[in-house]
Amino acid sequence: MEKQHAEIRDPCLSPHDSLPIGSSSSQSIASAGKSRSYRFQSHLLDGEYERPWINDSKLRRTLLGNYIIWGFVGLSLLLSAYYNYAETKKVPKYQYCLLLDDQFSAVDTSVWNYEVQLNGFGTGEFDWTTTANSNAFVDAEGLHIIPTLTDETTPITNAEIFNGYTLNLTKAGGDGTCTGTTSAECSIRSNQTQNLVIPPVQSARLNTKGKKSIRYGRVEVVAKLPRGDWLWPAIWMMPVTDTYGPWPASGEIDIMESRGNGISYPKGGRNVMSSTLHWGPTSILDAFWRTTGGRPMQRGDYSDAFHTFGLVWSENQIYTYVDNPLSQVMVVDFPKSSTMWQRGHFSGDTVNSTILLDPWAQSGRPNAPFDQPFYLILNVAVGGTNGYFEDTVGDKPWSDAGPAASEFYKSVDKWLPTWPSGSEIAQRGMTIKSVKMWQQGPCS
Repeated sequence: MEKQHAEIRDPCLSPHDSLPIGSSSSQSIASAGKSRSYRFQSHLLDGEYERPWINDSKLRRTLLGNYIIWGFVGLSLLLSAYYNYAETKKVPKYQYCLLLDDQFSAVDTSVWNYEVQLNGFGTGEFDWTTTANSNAFVDAEGLHIIPTLTDETTPITNAEIFNGYTLNLTKAGGDGTCTGTTSAECSIRSNQTQNLVIPPVQSARLNTKGKKSIRYGRVEVVAKLPRGDWLWPAIWMMPVTDTYGPWPASGEIDIMESRGNGISYPKGGRNVMSSTLHWGPTSILDAFWRTTGGRPMQRGDYSDAFHTFGLVWSENQIYTYVDNPLSQVMVVDFPKSSTMWQRGHFSGDTVNSTILLDPWAQSGRPNAPFDQPFYLILNVAVGGTNGYFEDTVGDKPWSDAGPAASEFYKSVDKWLPTWPSGSEIAQRGMTIKSVKMWQQGPCS
């Protein structure tokens, strides 16, 4: 029987190009490759074929849903862009002249005054403000304002804080630089029977009075706030002169106030900052509650990092902000159709059976008393009896109506552990990286 030759095929050859077994397949393939060129043949479907998904109603609904979602996304982006544009356009555009740009390589005494005083500055705070380097100093981070315990930074003992010690700030032993105007602001003698104590804490308070002030303009302070129970940091402004009478008739502008307490403090600890205008014909009728605003942080607190606390002030409006002018905290408009007397509804109010008169009527301006030069103040207070720390809230260790400073200091073992110490002592204070002030209008 004749043997049939089995065939093998190169997949790239046509059926007529088969090679018999026994022949030199490699040579034949090589020679075939030399003599022929082969086209790539696609295996994609060609011509008409069925596409059942085209008429699938479920698929059409899915596509429609996707189109709707992406349409809303696009619309949201457009609305967000328009909102930001519109809000930016609302920010008044004024010409400003830079009056102060302090980056704090030192405490410049041509700009800053130290306030050295006792007696609580009208709020009943427990600190005594000094010029000591332990309470105010400058390093690579900026200006630090730090509260310290009196018995740790002075020769005054704990026993003397409570009884038998006379502190006189007008004498060399008491600093010799008292800036107060009354004897109570410059001297005290501790007396246990009368619950009079030497201020148990020292701190610092700096201002620009007589050196840098503005009547309308801007302020920006870049600062990191303190940590520690019952600490009270503030960046604020007071009038150069009491044009309309004693506080609060001539006004007060609080750009930033906060509390050093933790975030669990019911009234807002260091995770909340607030801004306020104080104004009224008398201290009893301070209408601050009509012109105040706050901003909490959703994550962390204001002691974690530096933030910019700003003020924009014009004849028509005052507003404060955190980090940028669109992040506003307090906005107070001064419409020409209304005065601050009318805003406060003071008409008909009496004090000691005497009907009050409008102290701002003489100005003829609707924004009075916020129509005069103000200077800047930086300080960290401790405690107080004016209600900023409310009684019975957050385990407060003193009563505003009682011997407050004495009660506060007797509880030192409770609150002092919340104040950073050692290498972290600067964190119990406010650190100010920079201060800028602009006067509205062209530079003269």
